[in-house]
Amino acid sequence: MIRVLVADDEPLIRAGIRMILTSADDIEVVGEAADGRQALDLAGPLRADVVLLDIQMPVMDGLAALAELPRVAPGARAIVLTTFGERDNVLRAIGAGGAGFLLKDTAPGELIQAVRAAATGHAFLSPAATRHIVDSLAAGPATVRGEAARQRLAALTPREREVVDLLGEGLSNADTGARLHMSEATVKTYVSRILAKLGCENRVQAALLARDAVL
Repeated sequence: MIRVLVADDEPLIRAGIRMILTSADDIEVVGEAADGRQALDLAGPLRADVVLLDIQMPVMDGLAALAELPRVAPGARAIVLTTFGERDNVLRAIGAGGAGFLLKDTAPGELIQAVRAAATGHAFLSPAATRHIVDSLAAGPATVRGEAARQRLAALTPREREVVDLLGEGLSNADTGARLHMSEATVKTYVSRILAKLGCENRVQAALLARDAVL
C-alpha cells in the first residue's frame, strides 16, 4: 500500500482528496494536516510514502514544507497540489525536489496516477504544469539551443518525433494517443523509449527539447 499524507488548510479539500485516493485499492491516506508545519510533524511518524502539499497554507506554506521534508522524512516524496498555476510556483516546486505538480482541477484519475508515479520514484507533472515550464524556459539564446536540440532529436524515429512534439505542446498520454491513433499504453512505451534515447529524466525535459528545436 502507498501511504499518503494530505496537507491542505481546507477540510473539504482534504476530504475530497481522501475520497479520490481511497478509491484506489493500492493507496491508503494515513493522515491529514492543516498546514505545512503539521505536515512535517506527521510525515515521519506516519511513515508517509507520498505527501500531497497545498501551496497556500497558514503557519508554513507548501513550498517551505517541501524544502524541509527530506530532513524529517527522507523516504517521502512530495506532490504540490494547488489552485495556482503560476509559472514561478511550478518552477519553485520542481527546484525544491517535488515529485509532481498538479492543479486542484486535475482529474481524479490523474491524481491517483501522480501518487503512484511519485511512490515509485518518478516525477509527474500535469499537462498544464508542463506547458507553464516549457513556456517559461523557452526564452533565451534560441539559435544555439535550437541547433543542440535538433541534433539530439535526430536520434528519434519519425514516429517518436511525432510523440515528442506533442509532449512539447503539453498533451497527456491519452490526448497524444488520440491525436496519433494509438493506445495510451503504446504512448507510454514510446515516451519511455524517447526519454532513454534523449537522456532525459522526465517528459518535461523532452518537451523542452521539442520546443527548442523549432525556435
